[in-house]
Amino acid sequence: MVRIIESPREAMQSLPYVIPTDRKVRYLNELLKVGFDTVELGSMVSPHLIPQLADTVAVIQQLDFADTRSNGMVLVVNSQGAEKVTEVDGITHLCYPFSPSAVFLKKNLNTTPEKAIQTIEDLLNIVVRRNRLLIVYLSMGFGNSYGDPWNLDILLKTISTLREMGIRQITLSNVSLEISAELVRDVYTTIIPAFTNIEFGLHLHTISASWKQKVEAAWDAGCRIFDSVIHGIGGCPMTGEELLGNLRTEYLIRFLNERKVQTSVDPVLFEKSLELASEIFN
Repeated sequence: MVRIIESPREAMQSLPYVIPTDRKVRYLNELLKVGFDTVELGSMVSPHLIPQLADTVAVIQQLDFADTRSNGMVLVVNSQGAEKVTEVDGITHLCYPFSPSAVFLKKNLNTTPEKAIQTIEDLLNIVVRRNRLLIVYLSMGFGNSYGDPWNLDILLKTISTLREMGIRQITLSNVSLEISAELVRDVYTTIIPAFTNIEFGLHLHTISASWKQKVEAAWDAGCRIFDSVIHGIGGCPMTGEELLGNLRTEYLIRFLNERKVQTSVDPVLFEKSLELASEIFN
């Protein structure tokens, strides 16, 4: 079955204003009812850099995880943040934004590849101890807009390193780089057969005109984990690039319905979340 990761975190961090904590809690509680495999609820980053998510701990402490079928996920960039959010039982997944691009790591995390690898080791120790899952996101997974070298061999080497560390779920993202469906197909038809013990996902930033070809290319290559955002709001604010929109959840579900792919999403509750998103995000 396909797994949809809904990412209101991406939507909220892109806004020029801060959504009040109580409104975030209201919206996220509704998303937790919809039936997404995972909901990305916030991030533990510097409040000076992303003030829109400075209240992540306060938010997740107020969420109702009692009846949800969804995994709660938070983006973390260090072990201190990971320790804090895993104190909340409903946070079952952590994600870390790694990259084969040294420039991306410097711009996005103010770190080096070597230090980022050490952070992943530290996070793995935490998730094992706390019985959680760590997902590594490979930003610049389809190329590099900063001039760093990128090719399939570099990608394969990066994934191999992560596999040897014990990572078993990796999501590729193009961040601010427009990519083709042909490249998406080439990447997934290369990495999926090469790493049969890793589950691969797609976090796609795209223009509206070509989203379907790219999703179709990933699907046909065997990708079964897709990140999306209701109304396609947001992107990564730390790259310094003009950003593409996120894959809209409405489009992804339409694609899956056309393919007659069963999902765990409740259509009535999903429509309700669409209406609430329009209210929350003005």
